[in-house]
Amino acid sequence: MTIILFIAVLFFLILVHELGHFMTAKWAKMRVDEFAIGFPPRLFSIKKGETEYSINLIPIGGYVKIFGENGDSSNSDSARAFGNRPKLHQAIVLLAGVTMNVLIAWLIFFTVAMIGTPTAVSETDYDTDKAFLTITSTIPNSPADEAGIPSGAKVVGVQTEQGSLGTLTPTAFTNFVNDSDGPVTIHYTHKGDLGSATIEPRSGVIESEPNREVVGVATALVENKKLDPIDALISASLRTVNSLWAITVGLSSFLASAFTLSANIEEVTGPIGIAGMVGDAAEFGFVTLMVFTAFISLNLAVINLLPIPALDGGRLLFVIAEAIIRRPINPEWMARVNLAGFALLILLMVAVTYNDLLRLF
Repeated sequence: MTIILFIAVLFFLILVHELGHFMTAKWAKMRVDEFAIGFPPRLFSIKKGETEYSINLIPIGGYVKIFGENGDSSNSDSARAFGNRPKLHQAIVLLAGVTMNVLIAWLIFFTVAMIGTPTAVSETDYDTDKAFLTITSTIPNSPADEAGIPSGAKVVGVQTEQGSLGTLTPTAFTNFVNDSDGPVTIHYTHKGDLGSATIEPRSGVIESEPNREVVGVATALVENKKLDPIDALISASLRTVNSLWAITVGLSSFLASAFTLSANIEEVTGPIGIAGMVGDAAEFGFVTLMVFTAFISLNLAVINLLPIPALDGGRLLFVIAEAIIRRPINPEWMARVNLAGFALLILLMVAVTYNDLLRLF
């Protein structure tokens, strides 16, 4: 199920990105030869008008093939070639994919702010009718982990042979478990299903407190907070800008350390790691999954703006360079540089995927 969710999220974000290129290319009167999701080999395609719409096997990318984007405009339709359209139009087409990724992230943030976002609240200031105790995580190999209590579960009751927990807050829950003499039964709901687990607190679970007997869960008090349209608009805008800034700073720091050969590849998560994170987000519900999708979309936007050949940012540099020197760059040289950039991206993808596999095994 996690793999299916990951492919669905990736497919959606790639589709949004490539639609940006496709729609602006059509607006700029460029000839679009192919609109593809995924990388070859091709699974199937259909041709409508001058454009072939393709679904390819490898779902980690996509592309819009615009006539003349590699400098080839030597036929009767040369007026509609990418390189022969105004430089401003070329820049708009290249930036459209990134813009769509930012807009879709903003839209997700706005939507979840309107419908309500699960938000951790203080035990000293919460609405008793709306707040609920949530299991945010379980410690690996702890009693709770072995009992299969899922992250994101809503605690609806806690019992021991001595009695029941009356106030469902993190502090009350911890004290109740500490004071228990024997097994603890936790009743919870998860994805609409009611579950329960009877577990025996055990010592040695927490490294810093080896003598303390615990069940091995982290909890938080959560409320589903909704905003009115104006506040949601402001919140979504601020969240988008702040997230873009944080992603940009983080990526810039990593690239800077890469140039000094001090980068830690373990800090980078590849497709396998992201797939696991998508599954974890889904455990907390649809809203959390949507918010995580927005963050992936913003990461794609920032990465695509990097001045690396084969990425939108690298291709934009060529357009800017041509505008400055007032003549086309040699298409053969441009193709070689783009190929080198693509090879570099594939090499990086292999490296981070290998790192993901090492984490798993």
